[in-house]
Amino acid sequence: MPDVLVGIALGSNLGDRSAELDAGISFLRLLSTNDEVRESPRIETLPVDCPPGSPAFLNSVAEIEIDTVVLPPLNLLGCLQEFEMERGRSPLRDVNAPRPLDLDIIYYGIERIDQMGLVIPHPRTTTRRFVLEPLSHLRPDLVLPGQTKTIAELLTELPN
Repeated sequence: MPDVLVGIALGSNLGDRSAELDAGISFLRLLSTNDEVRESPRIETLPVDCPPGSPAFLNSVAEIEIDTVVLPPLNLLGCLQEFEMERGRSPLRDVNAPRPLDLDIIYYGIERIDQMGLVIPHPRTTTRRFVLEPLSHLRPDLVLPGQTKTIAELLTELPN
């Protein structure tokens, strides 16, 4: 099977947020078949659906090439979750609790997946400015599987 382009949302709202995103990018470079990572500009955002008093996030989006044989979607998810825990994310936590590093698969080529705790494209991508805005810098013309509008179009439809 061929390599596919995979979009990963990165976020951090604990510790040295920029250093956490740097660590995430370095980790993604190791997963990439060509050792390359395209990263969007980083943006600071207010927490969404987080416990009261949660600190602001630093967010970006990265795109890498993945070998679908070596890292099928569920294996990729496992690698990302393991790395999050290495960076200090607690496996037992409140929903959307503050965390040093959050890595979410936005898209995996043109795949649509809904199995065993993994939904691709990420189900809330189209409603979250902190994902669409950085992604629009990398792939404004991308149409996610199951959508009819580009990332740029979806972004313009979001309220400020």
